Amino acid sequence: MNARTVLTTTTMVLTLAAAASAQAPQPARPGGGPQRSPAERAAAEQAEVAKMMAMARPIDGIDSVWLEELTWLDVRDAMRAGKTTIILPTGGMEQNGTYLATGKHNYVMRAMCEAVARKLGNALCGPNVAFVPEGSIDPPSGHMHYPGSISVSEQTFQTLLTDIANSYRVTGFSNVILIGDSGGNQRGMREVANTLGAKWAGTKSHIYHIPEFYDDFNKVVEYIEKTYGWKQVSDGSHDDALITAILLTVDPSYARMKQRASKGLTKTNAIELTPLAKAVEVGKAVVDKRADITVEAIKKAMAAAK
Repeated sequence: MNARTVLTTTTMVLTLAAAASAQAPQPARPGGGPQRSPAERAAAEQAEVAKMMAMARPIDGIDSVWLEELTWLDVRDAMRAGKTTIILPTGGMEQNGTYLATGKHNYVMRAMCEAVARKLGNALCGPNVAFVPEGSIDPPSGHMHYPGSISVSEQTFQTLLTDIANSYRVTGFSNVILIGDSGGNQRGMREVANTLGAKWAGTKSHIYHIPEFYDDFNKVVEYIEKTYGWKQVSDGSHDDALITAILLTVDPSYARMKQRASKGLTKTNAIELTPLAKAVEVGKAVVDKRADITVEAIKKAMAAAK
């Protein structure tokens, strides 16, 4: 048998084998039956999603605006009831003076996001983004000179915000609101809102960065000074009596009030934080006023986008 005959014979065998393979039944999938095509799998997935989305909620929900505290059925029903706005809060991990927890900004956002969402009436709060730009990591700069600080690059921060915002969009939220309690967060939130706003143009989804939440804090300071007489004199630390007061509404331990009281160190920037009940009262007023300013800015931004 010459080389040409061998080649021809081999080609015929391979061709017949390929034809037989194409005509043979596909291997069974777990549970029996032939393996489904990609189109069939996609259709089955869509049918399952439709079935799940139509299911009745077997138990009552809870009174919370926090996405992470709700079941997916709670979120579904809240959205059906009109809560199609989601707030994306950003905080940070950094040194905050002598007495405040490194998660100060995150605890502030815990109080503030809930207040804003409840005042809007049609909004939920997404999980707070705790990891934000706090300075160069290596070599360290800014807050990264101090233990307890955690930083991410500007690119990482913006990528994270982008993925979170797109997640909210594809799961049905119409409006994504970006607010942040730290100056270093503002650039990234602004740029993500601008970029995604352009990409989402012409769709039912919108994204807004609300700089007034951070930039207009001076209005809160003026209001508290006028209403409660809290006129601060800087003590040189990375601290603020009004921010501390917000923390006190969440948990006084975040400002180490018990330990400070035992040492007679209950002042911040010349403001006396005892009795605690009075400082908490001021803290609630700070939250309320700041939330009012933020809600007004959100409504103005939404109206301008129409």
